[in-house]
Amino acid sequence: MNGTVVLLNSSYKIVQLFHKMNYGVIMMMDRSCPGTVEPILALLDGKWMLLLLFELFNGTRRFGELRRKLHPISPKTLTDRLRLLEEKGIVTRTLYPGVPLHVEYELTEAGQGLQPIFEAMWTWTQVHGAYLKDEMSDAGEKAN
Repeated sequence: MNGTVVLLNSSYKIVQLFHKMNYGVIMMMDRSCPGTVEPILALLDGKWMLLLLFELFNGTRRFGELRRKLHPISPKTLTDRLRLLEEKGIVTRTLYPGVPLHVEYELTEAGQGLQPIFEAMWTWTQVHGAYLKDEMSDAGEKAN
């Protein structure tokens, strides 16, 4: 498939160029792409957001369970992040009445659709992560 260009999804204006190289696929983006993906980048940029989504990729979670997994996140911050994800249609919140009252959070279909982004970041880290760790270690040593 060397040199083949495939249009993946015109709404995201991403063109994928397959090229035989040691690390796989090269992505080329349309010039209007940064503006198109800006909303999801802003959402994912929030503190705790990536870790919270990662936890939800593993299934339905209760509030207390998320709080323990994401320690030391504050209850207010966790609530704010979950509300934002709910407003954006990424997470559904299900309230179960009773004593004690409990709430469960799970990813919607749109939320599950974010999983390839995480897979791509993981794949990229496998190829380039050691370099970043070395750079961060060097910067830490210079600061001390």
